Amino acid sequence: MKKTIAVVCLCLMATCSGFAKSSREDLQSRIDSAQLVLKEIMDTSDKSIPMDILEDATCVGIVPGMKKGAFVWGVQYGQGVVTCRTGHGWSAPVFIRMAGGSFGFQIGGQSTDLVLVAVNDRGFQDLLKSKFKIGGDASAAAGPVGRSGQASTDWKLNAELLSYSRNKGVFAGISLDGTSVSQNQEDTELYYGAPHTFESILKGNVPVPAGAVPFVRSVAHYFVDAKHHK
Repeated sequence: MKKTIAVVCLCLMATCSGFAKSSREDLQSRIDSAQLVLKEIMDTSDKSIPMDILEDATCVGIVPGMKKGAFVWGVQYGQGVVTCRTGHGWSAPVFIRMAGGSFGFQIGGQSTDLVLVAVNDRGFQDLLKSKFKIGGDASAAAGPVGRSGQASTDWKLNAELLSYSRNKGVFAGISLDGTSVSQNQEDTELYYGAPHTFESILKGNVPVPAGAVPFVRSVAHYFVDAKHHK
């Protein structure tokens, strides 16, 4: 019994460590990792996000290395960044948390890169909330894959957000129903050195910090260029 309690405590401690206080260097590393994840995914021409989704995207969220694993309860958590399309390019990034869980006996763990794509204004509005649940507050679907092909039109009717995962080099759509997405206001304020609302940043009212310029340029390259190659 004591051994079981100890294992559960270790699991909970590991989960909490995912949300430990960040340094500015941690935040810059998170942005750099998000840029690398996007580049590696999009450079795989036959197994990436379809062109018509790139064209319609209103916001993009990337969570590098979201962790999943537990001993008694399935637990998943991760931290990432979001940028949104504005009337003059893509916005400066904000920081988000993702967390969820499932009951059932599990052993071990895994790390997965996640990509969220908001495909309409409703998805954009969801990202302005302080917290929402995928599949509950926001309709979501596993995103189709195949850069050169046309995606199924079902997502245009039924989804606000499309979700993708990359694990061990394999990129595919994934269902994230039940996962919560929340604003990480503390990290966002730390990175900018001043308090800004998510709305003001994502609507393009806050300049892109120098350290985030390469990330925003990468998003613009892959998502804006899609319109030029229609």
